[in-house]
Amino acid sequence: MSLTDLGEAVVARLGLRPPRDLDEAGVPEALLQDLTLRRALFEGRTSTLRLAEGLCVSPQLVTKLIEDMRELRLFEIQGLDGRDYQLALTDHGRQQAQDRMQLSRYAGAAPVPLSEYSRVVLAQRIYVDITRDAMRTAFSDLVINDALLDEVGPALIAEGAMFLYGPPGTGKTSIAERMIRIYTDPVVVPRAVEVDSQIIQVFDPAVHIAIEPQPAEIDRRWVLCHRPAIIAGGELQADSLDLRYESSTGIYLAPLQMQANNGIFVIDDFGRQLMTPAQLLNRWIVPLDRRLDFLSLAYGVKFQIPFETKIVLSTNLEPASLGDEAFFRRIQSKIFVRPISDEEFDEVLRRVSAAYGVEVQNGAPAYLRKVSRENGDGDLRPYLPGEVCKILRSVCQYQRAPLVLDPANIDRIAAVYFTKPGNRDVSWQTAAQSVEVPGASMIDQLPR
Repeated sequence: MSLTDLGEAVVARLGLRPPRDLDEAGVPEALLQDLTLRRALFEGRTSTLRLAEGLCVSPQLVTKLIEDMRELRLFEIQGLDGRDYQLALTDHGRQQAQDRMQLSRYAGAAPVPLSEYSRVVLAQRIYVDITRDAMRTAFSDLVINDALLDEVGPALIAEGAMFLYGPPGTGKTSIAERMIRIYTDPVVVPRAVEVDSQIIQVFDPAVHIAIEPQPAEIDRRWVLCHRPAIIAGGELQADSLDLRYESSTGIYLAPLQMQANNGIFVIDDFGRQLMTPAQLLNRWIVPLDRRLDFLSLAYGVKFQIPFETKIVLSTNLEPASLGDEAFFRRIQSKIFVRPISDEEFDEVLRRVSAAYGVEVQNGAPAYLRKVSRENGDGDLRPYLPGEVCKILRSVCQYQRAPLVLDPANIDRIAAVYFTKPGNRDVSWQTAAQSVEVPGASMIDQLPR
């Protein structure tokens, strides 16, 4: 079944048809009127169809709104194009719109009610029957052994958070990024949600990948998307996990876990955020246990939303430095991502070199493994072949030489890529200070 067909089935199952009247819209009429006024002010001369397009609602609903607002002397009809009213704000309507602009400048899609959002998120809870073959397909572009797949697969099925840990460069982030591939069914994401007549913007095109074409009969306040996957690293801050009020627009931005509902939320470099691991886990004790999250509007109104996202924590720090036994007891699945074997390293090199157009001479893989162990991490990490090919391309371009990976080029790359070990008797800082720099005396004599 195609994604379009799956999308039509999702819309039918959830009953997400365009609302034709105010009751079906489910949000306060005053809120819809404010949106209509601001939209009309931005557009100038407009029409029912243009307003319906901008607000992502049906023309029937806009027609009903316009009829009510004409009685309040906010709109005037300037003509009729078929069944499409040509409209303009009255002077009174323009003044009302400008007054509403002082409170909020948002004039986009109409929101869905919180109750409807909660219903739909719960109806789209992830249920998946994962097999090793499905895992191999999802991770086919990575060199990853079956033993690791057999740990990640059940962890994706299980409820609760997942913890990936291991040395730097072993592929934890690459594994986490590809977990979303195991889920092939589409979901709907609201453009915005209404809570206490406030608007929370949820859909973000930088996060949510819309499926085109959208189902013909969908309530356009919703967007059919692939299941979301959000990845945050060391830049993650506490305020990213709570509602953020945008004073410039007068609306709220949804926190990351709300945007990730019905998908995966990966926290990379766990332990390197400004907030401590304990603070982060404490923020999510209730959501992880009860699958509910609590958010607050700026003026104190508190409400709950479903917490239907798979949390994946990834780190290269020692687990003992992140928390105690009680901390890790709350994380059900803990998976150690090890360095790779010789055979896996050679396969990564084969794939990467082919992608870069690099000719690998006989003996080069073994020599690269030797150099890596002696000068690098002491074992083999899957990131290294890619770095080697990138540097090789620069070296060969500089030397006007063919793109060939051989022992000589490996030595050149190692000389600039790996840091030099310090002298046992003299620190590298002291050694650097003792080196004579040509022209230093001349530089010292320059006027300052």
